[in-house]
Amino acid sequence: MKFSVPKDQLLADLGVAVRGVSTRSAIQTLSGVMIRVADGTAELQATDMELGIRIGLPVSVEREGSVVLPGRLLLDVVRSLPRDEVTIEYRSTEGDVEVESGPARFHLRTLPPEDFPKLPEPGDAAVVRLPAAAFVETVARVARAASRDETRPHLTGVLVSAQGQELRMVATDSYRLSVKETVLEQPLDGSLEANVPARTLQELSRIAGTTGEDDIEVAALQNQVIFRFRDVTLSSRLVEGRFPNYRQLLPESFEHELRVSASELLEVVRRISLLAQRNAPLRMSFSDGALEISAQTPDIGEAREALPVPFSGQPLEIGFNPDFLREGLESAESDELVLKLISPTRPGLIESGDGGGFVYLVMPIRLNV
Repeated sequence: MKFSVPKDQLLADLGVAVRGVSTRSAIQTLSGVMIRVADGTAELQATDMELGIRIGLPVSVEREGSVVLPGRLLLDVVRSLPRDEVTIEYRSTEGDVEVESGPARFHLRTLPPEDFPKLPEPGDAAVVRLPAAAFVETVARVARAASRDETRPHLTGVLVSAQGQELRMVATDSYRLSVKETVLEQPLDGSLEANVPARTLQELSRIAGTTGEDDIEVAALQNQVIFRFRDVTLSSRLVEGRFPNYRQLLPESFEHELRVSASELLEVVRRISLLAQRNAPLRMSFSDGALEISAQTPDIGEAREALPVPFSGQPLEIGFNPDFLREGLESAESDELVLKLISPTRPGLIESGDGGGFVYLVMPIRLNV
């Protein structure tokens, strides 16, 4: 195997591929990137057995072949090279790969190729084509609400549904629930429903958001989902277990519905949250025409700030996890928000005031008087 390629092009694509390498597997080869060279193209592959990434780039080929190299080391080496052109050659007699650029030469030991798993192919599975911008924006609004607790794997994913002119994503960690429904400009040819790991969608959004793609192709298999855009193919296992019926979690009615300025409320929450440390709640005290937000942490201090809101009726005090509340306000991305409340022990709801299809439910924290 021997090929040449511009350094900037190799560096950009290698930077994408290494996001799939494993950093903790006992299988050493999973820390590597496989390079397959054929038909004027070098395909870079990496996987940690849950997420797989393939990316192809045009190269000048002298000899075809394949090899597995330590992914992050190769990235650092390419980044350090002095010239614009890079030549990579597998030397079978020495059992290594020579990376050459100008006067610089590196010799890297290879990893066992037989341990590198075969990445899934879509085969004859139905493919749904989604607009990339809408997909990336929807992921950004909900993915943070997915659980990071691996003992509850069914909550670590995002339920992705697409049909007609609607793309919907839902995530919950049982303490909060985030729903975003996006209306598409054109109806879809086909439908999709899959519980996709939040990490997969975040990696996909990070990559697709920098390539300026128009569409993302999605194929859902029995246990896998495959995304394609540009020369990138990203595959992932699907989350095991049934996603909860999130509609049952949304209250049908509320005692109070308040329209407030999103930026003003978010700024106050960010400031006061500085004093909500060591699991201290953020307190929201509603009275006629006003909302006071406060926090107190023993041995550190306290903070409070008031702002006008259209509240009327019996005073209401409710507490929330400051990070969960802040993330909900940030994800709404609307000039105006609708706050919906029932009681100090029932969940609160944040909706985008512009009818953008965003709903964020957050459970309260019981307050000590």
